[in-house]
Amino acid sequence: MTTAQTCTVAEYLAIRLEQLGITHLFGVPGDHLGPFLSTLHEKTKVRWVGTPTEGGAGQAADGYARVKVADAEIPLGEQGIGAAAVTYGVGAFNLLNAVGGAYTEYVPLIAINAAPTYEQWLNQQAIGLLTSHMSQRPESNLDVYRQVTVDAQVLSHPGLAPGQIDGAITACLSHRRPVYLEVREDLWEARCPAPRGRLTRQERPRTAKNKQMLDAAVTACVQLVKDHNYNPILWAGEEIDRFNLAAEFERLVRSTGIPYCTTIGAKSVISEDTPGFSGVYNGKASSPAVAEMFHSAGCRIGLGSWATSKNLGGMRSIGKDWAVAAHEGVHIGASYFPDVQLAQFIPALEKRFVEEFGIGQFTADYFAEARKTGLDVPASTAAYLDSLSGGPYPESVTYDSFFRHISAFLASQTVEDAGARTTPFTVVSDAAFALIGSMNLQMPERASYVAQNSWLSIGYSVGAATGVALGRQQAEKRPLVFVGDGSFQETCQELSTHARLGLRPVVFVLDNEGFYGIEQMLVHPCYYKDDVPDSDGGDFYNELHPWQYERLADVFGSAKHPMHGFAVRKHDDLEALLKKIAEPMDPVNQGPVVVRVRLDRRDYPEALAYKIRENCPPAAGTSAEGTTR
Repeated sequence: MTTAQTCTVAEYLAIRLEQLGITHLFGVPGDHLGPFLSTLHEKTKVRWVGTPTEGGAGQAADGYARVKVADAEIPLGEQGIGAAAVTYGVGAFNLLNAVGGAYTEYVPLIAINAAPTYEQWLNQQAIGLLTSHMSQRPESNLDVYRQVTVDAQVLSHPGLAPGQIDGAITACLSHRRPVYLEVREDLWEARCPAPRGRLTRQERPRTAKNKQMLDAAVTACVQLVKDHNYNPILWAGEEIDRFNLAAEFERLVRSTGIPYCTTIGAKSVISEDTPGFSGVYNGKASSPAVAEMFHSAGCRIGLGSWATSKNLGGMRSIGKDWAVAAHEGVHIGASYFPDVQLAQFIPALEKRFVEEFGIGQFTADYFAEARKTGLDVPASTAAYLDSLSGGPYPESVTYDSFFRHISAFLASQTVEDAGARTTPFTVVSDAAFALIGSMNLQMPERASYVAQNSWLSIGYSVGAATGVALGRQQAEKRPLVFVGDGSFQETCQELSTHARLGLRPVVFVLDNEGFYGIEQMLVHPCYYKDDVPDSDGGDFYNELHPWQYERLADVFGSAKHPMHGFAVRKHDDLEALLKKIAEPMDPVNQGPVVVRVRLDRRDYPEALAYKIRENCPPAAGTSAEGTTR
């Protein structure tokens, strides 16, 4: 697209979106937004993706941004950003939840809100005349978005619009968080100066004081290792993914030999075939082998790791034998070093560790023994995988046996490609039991797992799958979605977007007989004890109306837009279906697939058994060590 000395405000914003590498804009149209969408379609290669709901549009933009950031081979600022567009009031408030999630989880996203004309606002101020979607508080939309963005602007003057647009987008790129642009409808066709140059991230200047603080933090981390028997373990977190620091982290792991775990949100931040990978640490909800490895280390070094309930799984705090670098600072024991950037800390830590301890010094005997699985996988990783094998599958599917089966399926679909192992799938996990179950999937390819593990908006995965599919369309990566039945009922209509666009996600709806299982576990976990006699039903408010989820394929699919639905209860049925999914020429793979996985209401992931042990007194004659399950 060529630019003249002037252009319309609509053209200006459209050009900037295209320059950022955005290929798809998600949203729900409206009269205030129409002029911009027409300009976008006529003047750029950015494609409009209309979704059934504004929340689904925001989730799609979030998923799109996450995979684009992870896949970026050029600096953030030219790609790795998502965008959603809605109409004022009713649309903006529906989008707010998704933007709140992106803000909390550091996802760069542009929220565009098309507002009534300037003339209509003057009428409202003068005589109180309300037009469609207005409230009596003129700044209501702006005020709420200020809470969940790093910059929020109302565009009502064409001469100021370019500066406002550029300032907001630059803030989005620099902070890796959402921004908000509210545009008056009559501004779209108003003329303004044309864009000049391209927008890029602005790095925080490094001062001499910053360098001193960085050196002090690294020195303290080295001392922590020395004070705790030279036996550290790394805990990779979300910011490694969000700030595109996977390569720096992998160099640290490979050069030092330090074993590492990840948080759920950083799962697959580098290939889980990388020597030293020891699983996902999630506090008391960790696999026993992972927890033993993590806690037996002398000290723990978190890099970009967030202290959330889902990362610490029942643990309430970290101890004096921890270091955590996140949120622009480094905690080491009782000391805190502010304004230390993770992008500088990881390379500095690697350099000092190699200088102090030597290359590969931390590769202990039980890590160094390798087994061959296409790549050298150290015994720590081998033991972790063995701990998840669990023996033969039972006849009927359980949460744990289902995810073991899926993990085996993913392994069977993994191939060598240019010296690395790759898979045709990107896992997209929802919250609750789906998240706890999927965290132990073995993911050999980096950046192959997407989940909200802090905001935890149920139903996120279904909308996010739209963005993941489109963001990785050229790579032909297919979303493999895991979502609970309660979560799915929030956002099921986003399946229609998958069908209409010919996307091919496989959506596994974990149907535990119409029940909010995670809420029951959090509020009254004793319901799940085998020895509780009056456990025919859980709390009344956790009851869901049962759906025949597989029949939604008939609702959303058609001859022109094929979609298939299945229900499985037995592992034999699941195996037969997975064989179809693995065969590219099978008709089932022409469009999206929805699979109803039928589970017992009182089943739950074993990782959450600690909730029962800690909250439910054992019955007479039963050991307090665990449930009778």
